[in-house]
Amino acid sequence: MTEIGNKAVDYAVQQGVATLTMQSAPVNALSRAIRIGLIEGIDNALHDDSVSAIVITSSLPIFSGGADISEFSGGDLSPMLPEVLDKIENASKPVIAVLPGPAFGGGLEVALACHHRITFADNKVGLPEVNLGILPGAGGTQRLPRLADVQTSLEMIVTGKPTSVLKLPGVFDKISDKPDHLLEDTKAYLQALTPEKAVKRTCDITLTMSKETEAVFDAVTAQTKKASRGFFAPLKCIEAVRGAYTLGFEDGLKNEGKLFMECMNTPQARAQQHFFFAERAAGHVSDFDKNTPERSIEKVAIIGAGTMGGGIAMNFANAGIPVTMLELKEEALEKGLALIRKNYENSAKKGKLTQEQVESRMALLSGTTSYDDLADVDLVIEAVFEKMEVKKTVFSALDKVCKPGAILASNTSTLDIDEIATATSRPEDVIGLHFFSPANVMRLLEVVKAEKTSAEVIKTCMKMAKRIKKVAVLVGVCFGFVGNRMIEPYGREANRLLLEGASPEQVDRVLTEFGMPMGPFTMGDMAGLDIGYYVRQSRQEHISHDPAYGAVADRLVEMGRNGLKTGRGAYNYEPGSRVPIPDPEVLEIAKQEAERLGVTQRSDITDEEILVRVMYSLINEGAAILEEGIAAKSSDIDVIYVYGYGFPVYRGGPMQYADEVGLGTILDKLTSYRDQLGEYGKMWLEPSDLLVKLAQEGGKFKSYKA
Repeated sequence: MTEIGNKAVDYAVQQGVATLTMQSAPVNALSRAIRIGLIEGIDNALHDDSVSAIVITSSLPIFSGGADISEFSGGDLSPMLPEVLDKIENASKPVIAVLPGPAFGGGLEVALACHHRITFADNKVGLPEVNLGILPGAGGTQRLPRLADVQTSLEMIVTGKPTSVLKLPGVFDKISDKPDHLLEDTKAYLQALTPEKAVKRTCDITLTMSKETEAVFDAVTAQTKKASRGFFAPLKCIEAVRGAYTLGFEDGLKNEGKLFMECMNTPQARAQQHFFFAERAAGHVSDFDKNTPERSIEKVAIIGAGTMGGGIAMNFANAGIPVTMLELKEEALEKGLALIRKNYENSAKKGKLTQEQVESRMALLSGTTSYDDLADVDLVIEAVFEKMEVKKTVFSALDKVCKPGAILASNTSTLDIDEIATATSRPEDVIGLHFFSPANVMRLLEVVKAEKTSAEVIKTCMKMAKRIKKVAVLVGVCFGFVGNRMIEPYGREANRLLLEGASPEQVDRVLTEFGMPMGPFTMGDMAGLDIGYYVRQSRQEHISHDPAYGAVADRLVEMGRNGLKTGRGAYNYEPGSRVPIPDPEVLEIAKQEAERLGVTQRSDITDEEILVRVMYSLINEGAAILEEGIAAKSSDIDVIYVYGYGFPVYRGGPMQYADEVGLGTILDKLTSYRDQLGEYGKMWLEPSDLLVKLAQEGGKFKSYKA
């Protein structure tokens, strides 16, 4: 047996087979070290007369996660991945990829360049590059269609979704029943190889464009245009795959390379790659380290069995953690548990859960009307009415019954966690866990650290979030924390524009064309206009200096127009329908309020004015949040807005979008409208100190360190 190789790729020869084993934790990212190791391994095997076959595999439970995208920023990239794959594909001895786990992106492209591929039945592979705003750039768009049908190839490349290997019989020459059988099955496969079938080069397969294939391209293109509005890469993916059918292999690769660079040099690619790193960076905080103890979370309690409390409880039951739900009335408790069961049953009807899984999750949920039953829980989350006195009453009760070391968390979306903590004798154990509605669906969790919250409580909650499959972002205490504080100026400007003469449908159209899932008026109707009304009533000390603040929205609520649930809000709704219908009465109400308040209505409000005043005000508030240290980094704000508010990922989040536009442009536009709008502009559109500072320096939010 011969053993050589670098640290990233082990090389060993045994019984005439050279095995190249990638061993670069955690995911065998195709770094320069792995690329060099593969080329050196292939060269060694080709020059060794005792070697008759070459196996490329992994020592990890993953074949390869794909490109090392940290290399996208530059450096010595030689040898490039296509050079490695060319070496593999043109080897004169058979090269067999053995996949002991998933292969994604460049990892799958390595396997596609091999002459044979072996894996096991439960495995999945994929080409997710489109999620980074690019396309497979090492032959994936050319080799996959030569081994799989056109529909499957397009779906994999255009959506980036992982695919079961069982759906790819043309890609894999042997599929073992279990991972444990891979070694034995590989040996048998190698022994059965005949000389004429030993080297099967994917590039030698010829494709032609038939009418049926053309029809598939047309259908996928039409569907993609509709589903991927705002994204650049998906249609370029289709164009690249088309080249596999209309160009020779070499020309197809050149076309792929050209299209790859077109994608790479777009705002969408920069935004999507920014967000890829932002999501991962959100978990890296300075409030604890590896030596900070972590508390065990094996039993959880939820105070409140309403829609939010039930949704939160489902997250823990889904993760196998027992939950006790507390309500003061038995009737409310039964109603809450019944709603959870209904949600699970609906998932079962859609095939997402088995009936056995429904029952096992429901078995983890229990109810009580007595605080005494919470004495042994490790974590309790309060999800009751959003009033400070109610919250403090709950926390005082919890302080009396919960064991020492239990974490006491509030799901408040706006209230001061520090004040809530004063209701207890253990403020170090109090934290905010702000779930977003519907809590069992939305991935975002704002973890709100209070002044006295301990490092181990913060660490425990950040780690717990991963366990229940949430993306946690650590934020500080202020009104609305990050997400809801920033949505306030967004909604404020939308409502002011209505008062000034814009229609709800114009404002909503501008924001949906920008990429938001719905405009501010539709969003308000869906949430219930009365919710915003009560928030404004509770914050009069902060807004009473502007008598026009939310004037039209207040009038709508006072008329009983609370939104979708009452059939009328900023729009009208047909019974059973969620489709907003413009209502001239709303414009008349706005006109009346404008006259009452002395606001001049205009007919010249442009789409640009709407976008600047609504979106740039949101960004400006984000800058203030960053400067105050409520968010540790601008990318945390981006994660909150993409996952919590549907901000388009192809723009990367509001702060990345601002960096892309240029902070000088943001500042100039904002100050221009501030000056045009007189007293109102001075009141609400004053740029934050940080925005001014960075714009003058030519800086970016992403490089700002508090």
